[in-house]
Amino acid sequence: MKFSKKVLKNGLRVVTIPMKDNPTATVLVLVEAGSKYETKEVNGISHFLEHMCFKGTIKRPKAIDISKELDALGSQYNAFTAQEYTGYYAKSDAKHFKKIFDVVSDIYLNSTFPEAEMQKEKGVIIEEINMYEDMPQRHVQDLLMKLLYGDQPAGWNIAGEKKNILEMKRDDFVTYKASHYLPEATVLIVSGAVTEREVMNEVNKIFGKVPRGKKDGKLKIKENQKHPEVLIKFKETDQTHFVLGVRSFGLVNKNNAILTVLGCILGGGMSSRLFQKLREEMGVGYYVRAYNDAYTDHGFFQISAGVDNKRIEEVIEAVLFECNKLKIELVSVDELNKVKEYLVGNMKLSLESSDDIANFYGGQELLKRELKNAEEKAKEIRKVTASQIQNLAKKIFKNEKLNLALIGPFKDKSNFIKMLKF
Repeated sequence: MKFSKKVLKNGLRVVTIPMKDNPTATVLVLVEAGSKYETKEVNGISHFLEHMCFKGTIKRPKAIDISKELDALGSQYNAFTAQEYTGYYAKSDAKHFKKIFDVVSDIYLNSTFPEAEMQKEKGVIIEEINMYEDMPQRHVQDLLMKLLYGDQPAGWNIAGEKKNILEMKRDDFVTYKASHYLPEATVLIVSGAVTEREVMNEVNKIFGKVPRGKKDGKLKIKENQKHPEVLIKFKETDQTHFVLGVRSFGLVNKNNAILTVLGCILGGGMSSRLFQKLREEMGVGYYVRAYNDAYTDHGFFQISAGVDNKRIEEVIEAVLFECNKLKIELVSVDELNKVKEYLVGNMKLSLESSDDIANFYGGQELLKRELKNAEEKAKEIRKVTASQIQNLAKKIFKNEKLNLALIGPFKDKSNFIKMLKF
């Protein structure tokens, strides 16, 4: 699939991916603003700001003005916040491209943060935090980040602390946006049945005169683990949700393709080792996943599952056994080929729609300053060898790198710490 990249004088990067046989168009704006760019006092502001950008602009003063216009186009639209970026997007019939481009850019550039709306939205944010805390499968991921990174931005909750949310003022949003929502920290992606000329006409018209600024950076991650760590949140649940994590590598590390294959061997698809072990053989849980979670300056490999409370220790032993097995035995040729084709096939299946394509290219450009198509990614996966997997397993699966976060009816972590060894 062909794509183009242009950089405006103000530093804004524009990526266009024409898809002439696709009837839709997606406009996505990604900006380097997330919880890792926050201070402790305003933790949660990136996410809160994302909500507030839909509450009114100069051109569209009320939230209903934005939603009504996009709904009238039959558009799908939303926004999202992560540790290192925030995104705003709309997808519609390609004939409405100019209209959704105008709305998305207006939200990004001209939000007014009405005081009354901000006060009401505090309640919405707090209920969103409550919702995630009531979802142990989701909340256990927050616990793992806290366990791995502690009291530094990578260890804080993206949604923030409730007391922070209640204390935020309109000036906080204005200041934060001025420090981070800058053209040199932004990528604008358009994919679908559009041409580069059409895209650049709209971009130059709306973004061409946006001035540069001085972007605030983020703190460098500190990692210093010398022995296994456990974090438990007691909750009377019907099953225990856990994440076993080991420190790995950041986004641009040469080992990432190997880690992707390693993760799929353990927990990618219904024929993966852990799915077969935990679900088909032991019958202890419904889901199990394994993958590398990489950021610009750090990463960790994780295995997560929800299992029978009474058999949690048995499950952790089984997971550690399967990890250790990768250190001592080479993966067979048949299994390796199966996993590679699973990964390549699923990647291509995930890139059928214009919004998926926009996220695929946008994430690469924003965080890695590179653009690779699906075939280039597939080549990297197919080049991975059994020896590389074994060597990498030996490097990351070490006792002193083990971390376990879990939510369930447990209070004492001593037994779990004793178990964390290969």
